[in-house]
Amino acid sequence: MTSKTDYPRIASRAEWLVARKQLLTMEKEETRQRDSISGERRRLPMVEVDHRYVFEGTHGKQTLLDLFEGRLQLLVYHFMFDPSWEAGCKSCSHFMDNSAGSIVHLTARDTSFAVVSRAPIEKIELFKKRMGWTFPWVSSSANDFNYDFGVTLDPDKGDYQYNYANAGTLLAEHKIWFSKGEMPGLSAFLRDGDRVFHTYSTYQRGLDLFLNTYNFLDQTALGRHEEDAPGQSWIRLR
Repeated sequence: MTSKTDYPRIASRAEWLVARKQLLTMEKEETRQRDSISGERRRLPMVEVDHRYVFEGTHGKQTLLDLFEGRLQLLVYHFMFDPSWEAGCKSCSHFMDNSAGSIVHLTARDTSFAVVSRAPIEKIELFKKRMGWTFPWVSSSANDFNYDFGVTLDPDKGDYQYNYANAGTLLAEHKIWFSKGEMPGLSAFLRDGDRVFHTYSTYQRGLDLFLNTYNFLDQTALGRHEEDAPGQSWIRLR
């Protein structure tokens, strides 16, 4: 629980201005570093997706190529929704609430957006309606898409990796919170005719960038103040 001991010290306006200008120098350097990293991300090599994934969508079966909707690029959010659950993950719901208003503008830059979960399409449709979302959301229950892109952990099913590290090691280091099941992520794809290429995936804190709730809170004196609410446990589904 946040207390007044967490408040910043009181200073004069002149003192504050000196400190603020010092921080501004750091913020500008952070922006330059972010631009540099974004450039390196664009220069990553790409890998052809040679498996024909078939998903179940609102209007029937769709391939990964179909999700591009004729555009050059595709972003896929890996939404945690286990087939046995009756509702989607509340943290992933928070992510999509933060993103839903922005992704409608991606088409102007020749980029499509889709959400993929292992839950059956019937459960996805019910939850999507509850949340008032309209973005494309398909089920990967009939394929290995989640496993191949490292967002469903199963020590009995091949490569046991999350965020480019052994999931067992991450669990021991408390960097993930369970040993089996659904995890979040975001993947980017590029199309060349009918050929599809995987260009990038990010997980864990790499998803913070897209959470404007956090971006707003990070501007405040008390910040996220999640010490008593780890793992976004403060979030509630509406």
